[in-house]
Amino acid sequence: MGRLEGKVAIVTGAASGFGEAIARAFAAEGANVLVADIAVDSGKRVVQEIEAESSPGGAVVFVEFDCVSRKCWEDALELARERFGKLDIVVNNAGTTYRKKPSVEVTEDEFDKIIAVNIKSIYQSVAVIVPYFADRKSGVFLNTSSVAGTRVRPGQVFYGGTKGFVNTITQGLAAEYGPEGIRVNSICPLRGATGLLEMFSGVPDTPEERARFALSVPLRRMSEPTDVAAAAIYLASDEASFVTGVNLPIDGGRLAV
Repeated sequence: MGRLEGKVAIVTGAASGFGEAIARAFAAEGANVLVADIAVDSGKRVVQEIEAESSPGGAVVFVEFDCVSRKCWEDALELARERFGKLDIVVNNAGTTYRKKPSVEVTEDEFDKIIAVNIKSIYQSVAVIVPYFADRKSGVFLNTSSVAGTRVRPGQVFYGGTKGFVNTITQGLAAEYGPEGIRVNSICPLRGATGLLEMFSGVPDTPEERARFALSVPLRRMSEPTDVAAAAIYLASDEASFVTGVNLPIDGGRLAV
C-alpha cells in the first residue's frame, strides 16, 4: 500500500512545476488526485502521463480550475465527492510572481495578480472546504509558500509579502481548526527548476547561472520539484497526524546562512 492509499486530494497549479510533481507523487502513493489548473492542455498532459506511468496507483482527473473562483472550489469539492466519495487533502499550490525588479517598478496589475493568486485563492479554499472538513472532523490543507516568506529578498518584496501572509495564516488556521480535526501546514521551497525560475532570478536561466546560485546554498544546489513532492507526501499522510502549523523550509539550508 502507498502512503496515501485511499486518500482523495485536490492539487492546484498541478499542470507544471511543483504542483505537477506533487500530483504525480500523490498518485504514485495511491491517492486519487484532482489535477486542477487553468492551463488546460498542460493539465491534460499531466493526467495522461500519470495514467500511463502510475498504474496501479490512484486515479487522476483533470479539472479546469481558476483558483480565485469560489465556484471552481465548490465544483471541485462536488466532483471529488461524486467521483471518489470524499475529499481528504487540499494542496494550495497555485502561485505566481513578477519578474525580479525594484519594488517601485511593480505595476498595479502585477500587484493585484499576486494578491489574487497567492492570497485570495487560499481564502476561497478555506471558505469552501473547511466546513466540509469540520463536518467530517478530518482534513489536511497544505499550502505552497516560499523561503521568501521568511526572508524577503530585494526585487521580490511584494511576492515575499504574499508568502509571509501564507505562513502566518497557515499557523493561525492550524490553531483555529485543529479542534475540528483539520491540519494546516505549508512547504517553503527555495528557488527551483520550474517555469518561474527566470522570473525569480531576473536573468536568463543558464547552467552558469544555476551553478552560481547553487554556491549560495549549503547543499550546493537548487530545489527540485521532487524535493517538494517528498515533503508534501509526508505532511499530507497519516505519518504527520500530529504535525500542524508548520512552515517547513525545503531550502538546502539557505535560511541558515
